[in-house]
Amino acid sequence: MQERLQAVKSRIAAASRACGRDPRDIVLVAVSKTFSADRIRRLYELGQRDFAENYAQEALEKQTTVADLAVAWHFIGPIQSNKTRAIAEHFDWVHSVDRLKVAERLSTQRPASQPPLQVCVQVNVSGESSKSGLAPEGLQAVAHAIARLPRLKLRGLMAIPEPTTDMSLAQRRFEALRTLKDALVRAGLDLDTLSMGMSDDLEAAIAAGATMVRVGTAIFGSRQQSRATANHRE
Repeated sequence: MQERLQAVKSRIAAASRACGRDPRDIVLVAVSKTFSADRIRRLYELGQRDFAENYAQEALEKQTTVADLAVAWHFIGPIQSNKTRAIAEHFDWVHSVDRLKVAERLSTQRPASQPPLQVCVQVNVSGESSKSGLAPEGLQAVAHAIARLPRLKLRGLMAIPEPTTDMSLAQRRFEALRTLKDALVRAGLDLDTLSMGMSDDLEAAIAAGATMVRVGTAIFGSRQQSRATANHRE
């Protein structure tokens, strides 16, 4: 796992240099879904601090086990209405907000004793009917509404384009997300985050402006596929 983590960091550094960016500007988020708390602890010992989970209940169990670690927890899975309280109370970041109703629930349920919940709006940049995320044409109104919610801090956008081996297509999808973020900034929103890029396409994402890449299998190795979904691969 140490070798895999270093290999991913080397890929991030090389991709950053290739497009004139500073690798320190890109946050590596290790996607630990289906992997044990022991693996999280091991990666933490190797210097990894940001971890992402797709399933609230699974995440809560791990968080209890590694409660002594100063982990930054990211939620990246589909958000069910009956899970918003757990997510609001136990995560630092939520990348997969795709409905104003969900954002409102997260805001209401975020404890006042905790810092504002850092959130990204998920956008369906590839137009897949099976994919979660807002349609680009509906983004402006929802993003502005989320930015006004009191217990949330809207940081940026997230996308999971369709799987492809065509890296030029992948980069175009990522560039589309960057364009949407830039339009929101011009419209007055203070955004600094593009959560995009995974094990197979992080180079294309970095070239397009990613500030966070979500990497699972390239760090942890292969996992049982019964819990993974095509919609939230990593």
